[in-house]
Amino acid sequence: MQSGYKKSLVAGAIAALAMACAVPAAQAQDKGGISVQGGFGDSYNRGAINYETAPLWQTSGSLGRLDLTGELGAAYWWAHSGGGHPSNAWQLNAIPMFRWWVTDRFFFEGGVGATVFNHTKFAGETISTAFQFGDHIGLGFQIDQHSRVSLRYSHFSNASIKRPNPGLDVTQVSYTYLF
Repeated sequence: MQSGYKKSLVAGAIAALAMACAVPAAQAQDKGGISVQGGFGDSYNRGAINYETAPLWQTSGSLGRLDLTGELGAAYWWAHSGGGHPSNAWQLNAIPMFRWWVTDRFFFEGGVGATVFNHTKFAGETISTAFQFGDHIGLGFQIDQHSRVSLRYSHFSNASIKRPNPGLDVTQVSYTYLF
C-alpha cells in the first residue's frame, strides 16, 4: 500500500472514532437487561444467557462513571472432543460486574464471582470442584439506549481449593438488550 493511502485510512478511522465518541448516546443508566454471549476456548465453546440488574451502585467524576451491576446467568459448554470426559457441561453464575464508562458510549468492565458446574470433568480436563470462581475483564460499546455490545475474556478456576486446577479460559462476544 502507498504511504498516502495508509495515512488517509488511519485519519478516516480516527475521525469516525471521534464522531462516535462525540455523538451523545441515549444513556442506559438505571436499566437492567438480558445478554447473550458466545465464546471460544482452546478446545471448547461457551454459550450463555444472563440477566443483568440495573446499577446497584454508581459514582461519577472527572474520569467518567463507575457502575456496579449484578449478572446472573446460565451457560452451556461444549467440547470439540471429549478426551474420555463429558463433552458438555452446564454452568450457573452470579457475578458482580464493575463497568467504568470513560464516555457515554465506551466502557471497560471487570468482575469476579461464584459459578457452579454440573461436571468436574470436561473437555479432557479435570477441574476438581463444581464450585469455580469466574474472573472477567472486557470492553464494550453502547449502540443506543437499548443495545450494547462487548468483548470479554473470562477465566474460571477453583482458586486452588483442590488440585488439579487447570482452569478454563474463554473469549466471548456479548450482546445486551437493555429494558
